[in-house]
Amino acid sequence: MLRLLISTALAAGLAAAGVTGAQARELKVGAANVAKYLDPGRDHSNVGSQFYYNSFDTLIDKDHEKIGGEWRPGLATEWHLVSPKVMEFKLREGVTFQNGEAMTADDVVFSLNRMYQATFPPYQVRSKDRLNNFEKAEKVDDYTVRITVKREEPLWETLVNLQQVMIIPEDYTKALTGDPKVAEDSDYEAFSMAPVGTGPYAISEFTPGERVVYTRFDNFWGDKAPLEKVTVIHIPETASRITALKTGEVDMITNVAPDQLSLIEADPNLKAAGSVTPLFHVMIMNTNHPKLRDPRIRQALSLAIDRDALNEALWMGKAVVPSTHTMKEYGDLYMPELKTFEYNPDKARELLKEAGYDGFEITYDTDPVYYTNGLLAAQAITEMWAQVGIKGKVNVSEKWTGNSKDMMTRNWSNPMYFADPFGSFGVMWAPDAASESEGRFTTDEAYRKTWDKFRFSKDVADRRAAYAELMYRIKQDPPVLPLYRPYESWAMRKDVEWAPKPGHIPYVLDFRAGAIAFASN
Repeated sequence: MLRLLISTALAAGLAAAGVTGAQARELKVGAANVAKYLDPGRDHSNVGSQFYYNSFDTLIDKDHEKIGGEWRPGLATEWHLVSPKVMEFKLREGVTFQNGEAMTADDVVFSLNRMYQATFPPYQVRSKDRLNNFEKAEKVDDYTVRITVKREEPLWETLVNLQQVMIIPEDYTKALTGDPKVAEDSDYEAFSMAPVGTGPYAISEFTPGERVVYTRFDNFWGDKAPLEKVTVIHIPETASRITALKTGEVDMITNVAPDQLSLIEADPNLKAAGSVTPLFHVMIMNTNHPKLRDPRIRQALSLAIDRDALNEALWMGKAVVPSTHTMKEYGDLYMPELKTFEYNPDKARELLKEAGYDGFEITYDTDPVYYTNGLLAAQAITEMWAQVGIKGKVNVSEKWTGNSKDMMTRNWSNPMYFADPFGSFGVMWAPDAASESEGRFTTDEAYRKTWDKFRFSKDVADRRAAYAELMYRIKQDPPVLPLYRPYESWAMRKDVEWAPKPGHIPYVLDFRAGAIAFASN
């Protein structure tokens, strides 16, 4: 039924756009992972982030060609504050959804309020961890909307540019199930199987976890998409992806580890493009586990890990090992001078002795394949623990255990969802954010006050001082150790001109105009 819904909706939109059978470029991509649902509002996974930018738009766009890119008009052509807590947006006229419906202020208000005033549980999670200051969106007229916040917002453009507030069609979504006049949870579930946006590519086919097909939407309001069709298929094993690329089954593949790049470089028909990803692979520690409540145990777990050795062994030195939780993308809030994390096995041994560690087993959970080099890192980490006297055990499972009271330590990724410490550290370790909500981290009143100062201060110096204080707290009572920013590579045919853009969030497969081209023979 859902396949019929998406096919019918897109047929109307594509017919209206005058799409013909003319010859055009197609691309096939072999991906390590494919999302199990496609809804930009509920999703914040690394896997899902690959797919949204091709098919959806935000009110405010940005220049993704460089770190800290300038804001650009998106579905809004202009915006300004009308009072300290209200911003007005003038909408672009003549925008059409991929199902043929015209976009108006009603769709924008619906899209924003589904997140700001969330009732669907997955939206409530995303609203809480990054959009909690946003109160409501209101229609002024068909092409004007106003957004109201609870407190004066220092990150207006940043938070209106989020993936989670991409615009979707109101009437289409409400009509997917039940009462077509009411937005029901079942509508949002159905939307995630048959998504529709305003971007240059329609999602014309979606098999959860296996396949995404994009078709060029010629009625797109901006520059025409350069590809007629893009097919992304799930090929979980690295060796199988490389084989598929070499044999011509696909034109491009994702997630090539550094130790596999020689296989690409040795083939005259192939090439690779890579970058240090705006994301940390991290070790998280359950501060509320009875065996790990003593912060000295967790400090020792962290101090025992030689992250530089992991970088050399797993990433050929191409990853970035941070001294604290910071990235260059943070701009004025990039703070590499902080020394929150270090390798000191002697100090680890001392702390274990002080804490009375008696040799109890500490488990480290990992998915077998989800993170590039994740299992290898887990095995190396437990070996490093053994060198300071910690008895570690790697648990391999596809099940997410981060919300389990029995979880002791595990790997995770901590992406930069937007270019601010709030968009990476904060989404995970702010008061009431993901880690506290899932029960493995607890904040006190002092921590909350410091976070509040960091989050809402308009003065950069005040924000820097507050963030330094937060990092000191993390050092003393650690819930996390950022291992490194991984160096991720994509491989492709020699004639494909594509590379990850530094202004995007992690892993975005950007196939918009200007992002991909083909070299002439």
